[in-house]
Amino acid sequence: MDGSRPLRGVLPPAVAVVETRADHAAELWPAEAAVVAGAAPARQAEFATGRWCARAALDALGEPAVPLVPGPRRAPSWPDGVVGSLTHCAGYRAAAVARANQFRAIGVDAEPNLPLSEAVLTRVSSEAERAGVGALGRSQPGIAWDRLLFSAKESVYKAWSVLTQAPLGFADAVVGFGADGTFAFALRATLRPALAEPLVWHAAWAVGDGIAVTAVWAYA
Repeated sequence: MDGSRPLRGVLPPAVAVVETRADHAAELWPAEAAVVAGAAPARQAEFATGRWCARAALDALGEPAVPLVPGPRRAPSWPDGVVGSLTHCAGYRAAAVARANQFRAIGVDAEPNLPLSEAVLTRVSSEAERAGVGALGRSQPGIAWDRLLFSAKESVYKAWSVLTQAPLGFADAVVGFGADGTFAFALRATLRPALAEPLVWHAAWAVGDGIAVTAVWAYA
């Protein structure tokens, strides 16, 4: 895996992925600039770089630049015919986009490969999930499995909310990791009717150069 491009290594080739370790002085559309007007400079830079990644990824698909204004659940309003996801954390920003006739949904998340606080871990996970990541941590201590669990749930949330426009809580998805760079998740049974038809979900993770990434997608 290329540690500088961890997300590229876990997503299918048909997904356009742009990743950067540095902020870019990207020019924002007026509607985008209004979103971060008055925000701290660091937040403005983070937001602009995310849009820079997104436009570069759209360009790789042959799509023109458009304003990418957050919708009701914070996800960008992608152009018609496109699905995608953005993520950012300290020292890393990325965008992943694909054509909607090939993918129903994409969710990605990046986090520093550092442990969560006990309070946060307790809030976002079940006792069984904590036992699972604890065992993985003892066998592979170089990976912050608790943080990876948090990231996986964020990716699930992003993919689910775009598909259904419905909220998803941390307790609504139960995650389990494979040592092969994949993970599985099960959604609470009462959530499934939100989809008109069942989907086959794919999910993967990677850790490199201090960054943990997860991705969730479903093919059209």
